[in-house]
Amino acid sequence: MKLSLISFLAATGYATAASSNPFAPKVSANTAASAYTAKLVRGAKVMRSLEGQQQEDGGIDLTNYSIKFEKCQFVKEFAGEEGGGEDGQFLQTKRFIIFRLCPNNSCGSCNYDFGEYLVDLETYLQATTEFVEEKQQAMCETCNGCYDQAYNNDGGDDNNGDNQNDCSGIDVSTCYEECQNIENMEDNGYLDASEFIECQALENNNNNNNGVAYYAGAMCASSGSRIKIGVFTDEDCSILAENMDVESMLYGDNGAMKLSYHKIKSVFPESDCVASCLQEEEQDENNDGNNYQAAETAEICQTLYEAAGKCESIHGFSAMKYYNNNNGQGNYYNQVRNEEAVCNYMSNVMSGIYDPSGEISISGGRSITGGGAATTGGQKFALTFFILGSVGLAGYAAMLHQQLTKGAKSTLAQQGGAMA
Repeated sequence: MKLSLISFLAATGYATAASSNPFAPKVSANTAASAYTAKLVRGAKVMRSLEGQQQEDGGIDLTNYSIKFEKCQFVKEFAGEEGGGEDGQFLQTKRFIIFRLCPNNSCGSCNYDFGEYLVDLETYLQATTEFVEEKQQAMCETCNGCYDQAYNNDGGDDNNGDNQNDCSGIDVSTCYEECQNIENMEDNGYLDASEFIECQALENNNNNNNGVAYYAGAMCASSGSRIKIGVFTDEDCSILAENMDVESMLYGDNGAMKLSYHKIKSVFPESDCVASCLQEEEQDENNDGNNYQAAETAEICQTLYEAAGKCESIHGFSAMKYYNNNNGQGNYYNQVRNEEAVCNYMSNVMSGIYDPSGEISISGGRSITGGGAATTGGQKFALTFFILGSVGLAGYAAMLHQQLTKGAKSTLAQQGGAMA
């Protein structure tokens, strides 16, 4: 088992050379993998930032693509510092989101001409929830206007006749109720879950913590297919407080509060797109048809694209090909040079090589945890079977030895009597 484990780590690129520092901590399988992870992430960060070049030549055109959520994953990696990180821990938990840029209207399939990207959870949530909030605000502004127009029009002068077209196809009663719920959220006993994107201390007004500090922050859920707010025992939100519900620790002026996921739930749809990268055109204020604007990439896509590690070439991402052929002039040399390593890393994350806590998981349920190892029930049964079998064989061998010894003595006695 030990030999096969080492072979697995070597085959997947997780084995590293031992530290030359004799006082450095021993490199376990998990710290070796974490060191490799850290190297990949650093490589991803080198690739991502070419903002100066992109500003000079206009940047890559993403207007024909949309964002698709793929997976949320925690990854424990080597801190990369002697003596560990700030808290003395040699392993740090990183939170990643893998998303794709898919051709518009193809988020349900998205099997070619797409890019795959790795970005930290906080950056992803900040960009996407800000987009969702702006979209909701625009929707509610239109809805409230249509509601006033439908129910509060007293027959006076209507100087906003053009707004009649804005209300076509809008279910005023439904959207108005939704917007009122959002506006009066706290009065109804809810807090916006997006307020806990960044790890922050929980102030338990009910004083049931017994002096223990707890923190709330975003975490992956449902095998990485969802995002929720969890309770943690450290200020970095890396150590999950098992069996604790964040809503049991939220209190407001009117007592216990619940979380509303009306924004966060919109950033990980199962098959739909999160957002289009085509910036919506501004309204023609003069209504003269002369407000034409060239297609622009939406801010949410610009932000995430610049912040992410990229895997594009192997997926036939045509926007990158066009950019390189017309404007690139070697701008993305670092990306091409490091892309294979980042693509391999994202492939490992997507394949389930990490468990929900960020530990490396071996097929069959065996997981590497900070230099130790946990065995599965099947392995324990097999081990017990072989131990008992070995004991049984040892007993049988002893019995045979005893019988053979007695038989030899009896034969010698008979031969001695005959000789006499």
